[in-house]
Amino acid sequence: MADARRNQAHLGIDTSVLVAYLDGAHPSHGETKWLASRAVVLSPTVVHEAYHTLVFKAKWAPEEAARTLLDACSDRRNAFVNQTVRTARAGLELAVRYRLGGRDALIMASLLGANVREFFTFDKALLELKRVQFGKSFLTIKPL
Repeated sequence: MADARRNQAHLGIDTSVLVAYLDGAHPSHGETKWLASRAVVLSPTVVHEAYHTLVFKAKWAPEEAARTLLDACSDRRNAFVNQTVRTARAGLELAVRYRLGGRDALIMASLLGANVREFFTFDKALLELKRVQFGKSFLTIKPL
């Protein structure tokens, strides 16, 4: 489980950023190479969305996608945050407040609960928000 104090130095990344980083053939792969030197926070939602995209859109073999994602989850620099009913509740509140889709809201709730401060995405609609807040926690949304 993620350590809330430690995670302020970790980056939150959207699924599209993770996919671009992992897939050398992705058109935005070059923009994500710098992530190799940074610690990121992963959640079940991001991992499973990435699996779906790698297998069904990028046409990776399911075994390769699963192995690559498990390696990312196991990387000691990275943090993995679990999702609880509290995360789901926060996600629903964020979805309503910021007019987010359910998965985006759940990703952000997971990061806010882990005290992550920065979230990188290619998603133009999310970038327009610039910042989301839940309680005393906030998440700054940045372009890659």
